[in-house]
Amino acid sequence: MKTSTSRVAAWLVALCGLALLAGCATGPRITTEADPRADFSAYRTWSFYTPLAIEKEGYETQTSEVTKAAVRAEMERRGYRYSETDPDLWVNINAYMERRTDVSSYPTVDYAYYYSYRYRGYFAMPYWNERTSVYRYTEGTMNVDLVDARQKRLVWEGIAVGRVANLKPEQREQRIYSTIAEIFANYPHQAGARSQAL
Repeated sequence: MKTSTSRVAAWLVALCGLALLAGCATGPRITTEADPRADFSAYRTWSFYTPLAIEKEGYETQTSEVTKAAVRAEMERRGYRYSETDPDLWVNINAYMERRTDVSSYPTVDYAYYYSYRYRGYFAMPYWNERTSVYRYTEGTMNVDLVDARQKRLVWEGIAVGRVANLKPEQREQRIYSTIAEIFANYPHQAGARSQAL
């Protein structure tokens, strides 16, 4: 009885692990990089960089407006104060999409049938071949750069890369907020504090 209970527990742990991995696979891949020379405790104020990379055409869109609101919420959550006149940090945001193609091949077995006159019957002969599937999708990349405004030097960068789904406007807004939150989850600093994790 004890052995069957431990087997059931092992299966449950394995299934929970698979569910967690499956959940992670759907989100964006996040990478970050910080300048080791930067003194993050010196930064207290911020402003958006001008011109903002996400608004390269010179005007604000609904997507850029939502993205800026999401960044503002994350910066304020970390204690940074918005100051357009004399910021310690500039925040620049860039986003772009690219068409991608996945090509995968996998072996399959098919059967050829032939008639044997000696045994007066049909026989199946297996043979191997490869099937190729082609899947086209759109990959989106979002960058958030924190730039030391006085030194004009990039001090931190967060990048999210993932597949772009065809979403309704309210779903798109929620996805932008969650992606920005995931990027900033890897930013361990608070305004004016020495390397304190959230």
